[in-house]
Amino acid sequence: MSTGVDAEAGGAVMETYRRLGDALRRGMFAAGSRLPGERDLAGSLGVSRSTLRHALTRLAEEGRLERSAQRGWFVARDVAGEPPSTLQSFSEMARGRGLTPTSEILLRRERPATFEEAERLSVAPAARVLELRRLRGLDGVPVCLDTSVIVLARAAALARTDLTDRSLYETLEHECGIRVGRSSCTVRADAADEEIARLLRVDRGAPVLVGEEVTYADDGTAVLTGRTIYRSDSYRFQADLFRPI
Repeated sequence: MSTGVDAEAGGAVMETYRRLGDALRRGMFAAGSRLPGERDLAGSLGVSRSTLRHALTRLAEEGRLERSAQRGWFVARDVAGEPPSTLQSFSEMARGRGLTPTSEILLRRERPATFEEAERLSVAPAARVLELRRLRGLDGVPVCLDTSVIVLARAAALARTDLTDRSLYETLEHECGIRVGRSSCTVRADAADEEIARLLRVDRGAPVLVGEEVTYADDGTAVLTGRTIYRSDSYRFQADLFRPI
């Protein structure tokens, strides 16, 4: 017959199992990565090593973790983590809010990649790229100036595709068979110069937000690098941040 102590211990195991399972679901531990050692992990969770081990074993039985007697616990490679934030194209974001996205092509040319671009995109210096500069709008209001540099060898169909009022992410998937999986980006504040002010219909020197990114396909291959300059009154950066367990 179960005792109160047994029930309490079982509750601790279930709570630990739930917390670890949630961390895996959110992608806090990358597929194939090793978890912290049992002593450290138990300490951070505030449970005994015995309780932790029961929870880890249950996750392993479900195929979400793997154990190596010599090296510890690992996240199974076939576990798909739910990303903390969702990557959307400008067009997807606009349509999700009931707005009409527009895209005016300001510049479109093929050229050799610069050394910096080649380094970001993992291609040879002077590899052929497509440079695309677009003025993006919402319901006719200019919102951002978007410059993308795309590896032509990985997306040759873009060279003959009209991208006016089209989503670049969706076009990459439909025309080139490339599904965007993730983007590594930074955002910083700046002031609008004369050209940016004219295009975005703001005063010269008005605050703008500059986002720079490298975008990767599902297989981890870098597809494009870009810079987007937003009116500060039309863009808000949002992210979900998690403390490690």
